[in-house]
This record gives sequence, structure tokens and C-alpha cells, in this order.
Amino acid sequence: MGKVILKNAITRKPGHLYYIDAKGNVCEAVMARGGRKKKAKKATKKKTAKKRL
Repeated sequence: MGKVILKNAITRKPGHLYYIDAKGNVCEAVMARGGRKKKAKKATKKKTAKKRL
């Protein structure tokens, strides 16, 4: 396991994920929430003219 060097170095925002990248910088990303459904787009039907014989 890693060691805690400094506590409360940054102020955390709710709904964000914090991690250390390859260069050693602290990065912030918005957490993806499972179970939430995206808004469905309204399906619009186009009426087509009937062909006459």
C-alpha cells in the first residue's frame, strides 16, 4: 500500500474522482454513475406520401 504524505492537500468536490497520474500530478475526473439512464431522444415519425398507381 501507499503512504499518506499529506492529508487534506486539496478540497474535494462531491461526484468527482481524484487520482495520481503517471507524472505524479493529482487529477480530477467526474465519476460515472451506474444505473442512471440517459434522457431518451424523442422519436419523430415522418409521414410519407403514398404512391398512386
